[in-house]
Amino acid sequence: MKLGEGVEAAIHCAATLASVDGNSTMPGAALAEAFGLSPSYLLKHLNMLTASGILESVSGPAGGYRLAQPAERITLLDIVLAVEGREPAFRCGEIRRNGPVKIDPSAYVKPCGINAAMLKAERAYRAALAETKLSDIVADYAAEGDPRSFAASCAFVARHQRPQKSSSTPQNPKM
Repeated sequence: MKLGEGVEAAIHCAATLASVDGNSTMPGAALAEAFGLSPSYLLKHLNMLTASGILESVSGPAGGYRLAQPAERITLLDIVLAVEGREPAFRCGEIRRNGPVKIDPSAYVKPCGINAAMLKAERAYRAALAETKLSDIVADYAAEGDPRSFAASCAFVARHQRPQKSSSTPQNPKM
């Protein structure tokens, strides 16, 4: 199963936003800088996360992005589905019916065994992602990541987060 590169970017951005203080935001341009991504490329994925209710966007000079809910309530499956969509990775086209020998459709009453096996694997994959919370990823990084990398990430967040006044209204900001 191959996921798009946007999934990695989305998970990293959500994990970074889990580290901002309280009601603060981080501009999309800073998130793009943090991971060496094009701001326009990342904006597409940040908008998907916002539309899915994972992120919240705040407009204005101190605007940016923040988590829309606690990291404990966001799973990796939530993020993957926000970016990749809800459709299964494998879609059976019933090509077993397409050969030169045409058989009556009644010969295909039972589901395709290949489709059944692929859907079983997809359910297991999704279940594993649903068990992994964003907060677990962040906690594991803090506990087990290289301290230099962790310190650099914390310093980046501290430099780029934007404190919010309590009256900020969620919007859909540009980077």
